[in-house]
Amino acid sequence: MTNYIDQVFPQFEPALKELLINQARLKTFAEGEFLMETGQYLQFTVLIVAGRVKLYRNGEDGTEFFMYELEPGNACALSLSCAIKQQQSEVTAKAIEKTIVLLIPIGLMDNLMQEYKSWYYFVMDTYRLRFEELLEVIDNVTFKALDERLFAYLKHQSEKLGTNHLQITHQEIATDLNSSREVISRILKKMEQKGHVKLNRNAIERL
Repeated sequence: MTNYIDQVFPQFEPALKELLINQARLKTFAEGEFLMETGQYLQFTVLIVAGRVKLYRNGEDGTEFFMYELEPGNACALSLSCAIKQQQSEVTAKAIEKTIVLLIPIGLMDNLMQEYKSWYYFVMDTYRLRFEELLEVIDNVTFKALDERLFAYLKHQSEKLGTNHLQITHQEIATDLNSSREVISRILKKMEQKGHVKLNRNAIERL
């Protein structure tokens, strides 16, 4: 645990790191496993130390609305809020690859905010970053054409993963872009005809 905290959260002050080592615990989630679900009461605040997690808002009809993605060094702003207020989660969080998280008991929240400046600034930055990401989602849905959003999405995924060969299904993309699989498949086919991508089974190669 010490190595994870030192590497992923170097900004934390020594006393805070020591407290987390003694009070928090690590937990591993397999790809596709849920870290939290809508309606669940949270006993821990979740910090990502390895892997990736996607958060979705679930509609009454069972549809999912992609909100944002978490990487190592990130915390779920909504888990921070729900844990502090002891409220039910209003989102679903799912590991999209093997993910390791640091679980911090909610009983520590008040003390962390009052006693450790590095934690206070971390929480404030977390809220700001998640808010900015949600604004970007709203702007994309409202002001950008879907083909433009899809092109930017593939570029972003490629840069994040460090490869042009993306192991991703059309349905996954549709969920992340809040569209339908049929529409995404049609746009991808047009992109392939223009030489922008090559479509394979459950994979897309950016050219």
